[in-house]
Amino acid sequence: MGKKTKKWGMVIDQRKCVGCHTCTVACKSENNVPLGYWRSWMKGIQKGTYPNVKNFFLRRLCNHCDNPPCVDVCPVQATVKRADGLVTMYYGKCIGCGMCIAACPYDARFFNPVRRTADKCSFCAHRIDANLLPACVTSCIGRAITFGDLNDPKSEVAKLIAANATVVIKPELGTLPKVFYIAPDKDLLGRIKLSESYPEAIEEYEKTITGKLSDYWKR
Repeated sequence: MGKKTKKWGMVIDQRKCVGCHTCTVACKSENNVPLGYWRSWMKGIQKGTYPNVKNFFLRRLCNHCDNPPCVDVCPVQATVKRADGLVTMYYGKCIGCGMCIAACPYDARFFNPVRRTADKCSFCAHRIDANLLPACVTSCIGRAITFGDLNDPKSEVAKLIAANATVVIKPELGTLPKVFYIAPDKDLLGRIKLSESYPEAIEEYEKTITGKLSDYWKR
């Protein structure tokens, strides 16, 4: 019987995440993401009444879906799904039409103003192909992020999924995400909602959403 193809996936253990944003900074540095844009980010919420207040965090990024809507809508095949499960881009092919940005139900794509193309997390494909871990994994101070081969039952990522109750974001869409969460706060699993205290940030974010008719996917 032949050896199974690798299927890369990620587990984020929110019990260990302290919301330090180190993963976000490492991602921007590794992938040269322009100022004001993010391939991954930390979503946060505060619950309770002073002095009994607690902060909750959830790291968000491309979910590298098994059924990725972004691949289906790309008119020039600039976004592809590799055999190992990574959803990656051929930037030289991208025409910046924004179809993939509108189709992504996870708000994980943006328009890169420097490259003039769509952009997103690739799980640091260039590092994986060099037998290295994604930058966010190696930088996480709480060891909350685990990456590996989902098809290998001996891998740490597969063991975590087998031993813990995990959830994915928006399972009802049938996209089959490959980013799994342990103990996330349910109020952080929805779409992006920026604080109304920062109107300039909201305006800047909305510039990256080219498909105003994408509300169905982004609920």
